[in-house]
Amino acid sequence: MEIPSVEGGRGDDEERSAMGPVECVVLAFPGERLKVAAVAAIADLRKEGQVRLIDSLVVVKSPTGEVSTSELIEYDEYDEATAEIGPEANLLGPEDAAEVAQSLEAGSCALMLLVEHIWAARAAEAIREAGGRVAARVPIPDAHVEEARTAYREAVAAAAGRS
Repeated sequence: MEIPSVEGGRGDDEERSAMGPVECVVLAFPGERLKVAAVAAIADLRKEGQVRLIDSLVVVKSPTGEVSTSELIEYDEYDEATAEIGPEANLLGPEDAAEVAQSLEAGSCALMLLVEHIWAARAAEAIREAGGRVAARVPIPDAHVEEARTAYREAVAAAAGRS
């Protein structure tokens, strides 16, 4: 999936260079409707200043395999949550939705999110100024995340025992 450019959306060059990492995250759900709690959780991240939601798109794959797309603001049940999200840039399109739909099971849906990680903007700027860049992003499977969480807790407990 090609990530759309966000050039020109933030003002002058200095502001753009201070932009945090941007990525397209695809969240898949069983059923053809997103749960309000999931949308509210995304809105909370935006409200807390963790992420800036640049764009979003809902992709639905019917039980017969038909694909449809819509904007979050088209759903009345998400009004309270989407009020907190703010304006979007409409950069995600049909090609992106078609690519995501290939990975969806029939009778399911996905929420595509083009987000800027605001929490990392200062570090990203320093890395760019030093000539660095993000060379790769590797998603970690849930089972390995749980292993890492357990190992971290054990390391913290061991360190506390040495104090």
